[in-house]
Amino acid sequence: MSLTVSAISAQTQNSNSVVNRPVANFRPSLWRDHFLSIANNSMETYGNVEQVQKLKEEVQRMLMAPVDKPSQKLELIDAIQRLGASYHFESEIDSVLQEIHKREDELEISGHGLYTVALRFRLLRQQGYNIPSDVFNKFKDSKGNFRESLIDDVQGILCLYEASHMRVHGEDILDEALDFTTARLETLMVTADSNPSVAAQVSHALQRPLRKCLPRLEARHYLSIYQESSSFNEVLLNFAKLDFNILQGQHQKELVHISRWWKDLDVATKLSFARDRVVELYFWILGVYFEPQYALARRILTKIICMMSIIDDAFDAYGTLEELELFTNAVKRWDINCIDQLPQSMKLIYKALLDVYEEIEEEMSKEGRFYRVYYAKEEMKNQVQAYFVEAKWFNENYVPTFEEYMDNALGSSAYSALTTLSFVGMGDIVTKEAFDWVFSHPRMVKAAEIIGRLMNDIVSTDFEQQRGHVVSGIECYMKQHDMSKQEVHEEFHRLIVNAWKDMNEELLKPTQVPMPLLLRILNLARVLDLLYKNEDAYTHLGEVLIEGVTSLLVDPVLL
Repeated sequence: MSLTVSAISAQTQNSNSVVNRPVANFRPSLWRDHFLSIANNSMETYGNVEQVQKLKEEVQRMLMAPVDKPSQKLELIDAIQRLGASYHFESEIDSVLQEIHKREDELEISGHGLYTVALRFRLLRQQGYNIPSDVFNKFKDSKGNFRESLIDDVQGILCLYEASHMRVHGEDILDEALDFTTARLETLMVTADSNPSVAAQVSHALQRPLRKCLPRLEARHYLSIYQESSSFNEVLLNFAKLDFNILQGQHQKELVHISRWWKDLDVATKLSFARDRVVELYFWILGVYFEPQYALARRILTKIICMMSIIDDAFDAYGTLEELELFTNAVKRWDINCIDQLPQSMKLIYKALLDVYEEIEEEMSKEGRFYRVYYAKEEMKNQVQAYFVEAKWFNENYVPTFEEYMDNALGSSAYSALTTLSFVGMGDIVTKEAFDWVFSHPRMVKAAEIIGRLMNDIVSTDFEQQRGHVVSGIECYMKQHDMSKQEVHEEFHRLIVNAWKDMNEELLKPTQVPMPLLLRILNLARVLDLLYKNEDAYTHLGEVLIEGVTSLLVDPVLL
């Protein structure tokens, strides 16, 4: 998570001596008790159950009805997914795409244009089908370049741009497609003044392609522009709007519960060195899974990431090395009797942490899944140990090699821990074998860690070093390889691109664990891309985070 902060030097008097502490200057909560006040309102349901069910059945019929052109089904599936309603029709969509995949050769010789070929490629790759990328060779000229005549096909270029983000290692044609389409779309941004709608679509795609976009944020965006689509369907739009608002109501209720728990902890007063960010952290976890069946999983993971945030602040912005060692040892022992050895502030954190895990134990016991608690505890122990290693390095002014840094930083970033912990409340689809798999630190988890860790380092290094912080990966790499900061940034961007290719490969069938579990890892990477693309939006409460909370948790969609 690497939740960096702005800090000043301060002195706090304890019973024996003056202790220098890096007290943090955090912005106070933007939301205060907003989501507690929602509890006093009715949180009315938008549309009655019968109306929603009727619309859902109509969409289902459209999805399964025969059509003259397969491209019509592709456009319908694309719209359902982008509008955020696909979780209602997973089996139907899988059935349709399976049939389209079977008919791939037949469809290829039927003379489809760039738009349809690229759309089919992206949808099938998203579904895990390893459709070959050489389907795009037909759009190249005799010199092996994409044909210049394509540049006027704006929708085709947009679709090829989105498809190119599904690339895996060795797919040079998709690397070329990404360069070709990006250049054309950037040109369109300059020349499309006469068509604001096209300019808006292009700007949105360039800022965050679909592969990297949180599904819920894409749904909110697409709901506002779908009516302009040539394949617009009023029934689908009405269903998607109602469904969005109903689900938003459920998320608000969950946030009421989480906010009450957070308020009872009284973080703002009792742990004033820690960030008051419960709403932002719920948004983070909402990015991992928004579907209604994962309510318990969201509650568990949100409370855990809240505790991680407090603990991270205690290590980065409050505790002395001696205090942090006591806390680390107490977490390793996981015994309430250790609490007497801790300073007062850390007693509160330790007790709150054990209380959260006691709640998890109760839930898992009721469901006959108590074995999951072991993995949850071990990940937290590993997390705290990684924080402590960083604290020691900082205290000793130690500069590790880049490899040594990454070995610990991938752990301290919390992405591996959050992945494992995201499985805890997911229900029957998760098995002990799935926990053993994720606990073995597989390639896909490491890819997500690399994406988040390196993106964080790129945007936060300068700020962190102004206040005093353990060296970042940027500094370690500069020193070890005698490179400039700009050269290291370029190398990190290359590593991030490769990590996305790793992730795309791991999402192709046959997968090692069920696709719904892999999607949690993909979604976690998408959250990281949102928070760290242009700035550290979590630390500095960036506009992208404020807008995300507002659009998903505050403002309903207008019907």
